[in-house]
Amino acid sequence: MPRSAPADTASMTSPTKRPSRKPSAPRPPLPARPDAAKGQLHPRNRHQGRYDFPALIKASPELAAFVIINPYGKESIDFANPAAVKVFNRALLKQFYGISHWDIPADYLCPPIPGRADYLHYLADLLASCNGGEIPRGAQVRALDIGVGANCIYPLLGNREYAWKFLGSDIDSNAIAAAKAIVQANPGLRDAIELRQQSDAAHIFQGLLQADERFDLSLCNPPFHASAEEASSGSKRKWRNLGKLDPKRKLPVLNFGGQAAELWCQGGEAAFVGRLIKESAQHAQQVLWFTSLISKASNLAGVYSALKQAGALEVRTVEMAQGQKQSRFVAWTFLTAAQQQSWRTARWAPIAHGA
Repeated sequence: MPRSAPADTASMTSPTKRPSRKPSAPRPPLPARPDAAKGQLHPRNRHQGRYDFPALIKASPELAAFVIINPYGKESIDFANPAAVKVFNRALLKQFYGISHWDIPADYLCPPIPGRADYLHYLADLLASCNGGEIPRGAQVRALDIGVGANCIYPLLGNREYAWKFLGSDIDSNAIAAAKAIVQANPGLRDAIELRQQSDAAHIFQGLLQADERFDLSLCNPPFHASAEEASSGSKRKWRNLGKLDPKRKLPVLNFGGQAAELWCQGGEAAFVGRLIKESAQHAQQVLWFTSLISKASNLAGVYSALKQAGALEVRTVEMAQGQKQSRFVAWTFLTAAQQQSWRTARWAPIAHGA
């Protein structure tokens, strides 16, 4: 496991701390850090550079059947083949994170692992930024994954990288069942990852969290599209851009798969994050940092407006990049600087002192 590193906050925005509870206006994101601007992953991300296919195949021999030579003469897989992507993810999880058993039902979202890992590493930096530059590790840190999905990817990576405990929620009973099967099949995860179904699709936190529960952070990869048609159109556009749209070949409708709740909701990303922000204010004392990925930069203005209206006291925007893909997440808290310090002392001080 990588050693702790000082938090890199070059890509974070943070309003000036004030002694009062008057909310400060969210600022637009600072220019992305140099490595993010170049499309590089977070420095602690294990997936730098090209994949070592011989090593991956050694760990997961089933991958050999899916390896191809791309137009550049390099080993790769056909990312248009859902079976290949699933086996590839299984190999990555086994080689890099020691996840021996991982599977998802057909047509459920098969996530790109490097990008998912980046979100977690930047979240670790976020916590470190209010902990003297030291990343809080261990089971004392508890994270809430909103929309955990059948793949359970964020709890798996977050536990393996930082030994955090997770609560994963989802409205899809099949997704919860699949995620539970992954957890139960891997020794050491049962006490680290809890999974709960949100029975009311109209709510996110309400009806899910118990009154006495506290989380150091929440994370969310919200549904990106506003409709199934928009999701399908976006997928076809990606294949066209990659030069893979071959009329003679049947390609998957959705790249990397995905069920409705994973890919779209009424109003799309903007509407979902708006609901997330509104409900977060109702649970302001239960979570230190609420966060959400924001895939569309055009949605940021609306997010900042909603956060101001909700009364967030501090807002940060963290830029990320993976190759040509630019992304970011927004983090917010309703706790004053003094309350944040009390939170750290109560929950992380034993970690900082090596207890």
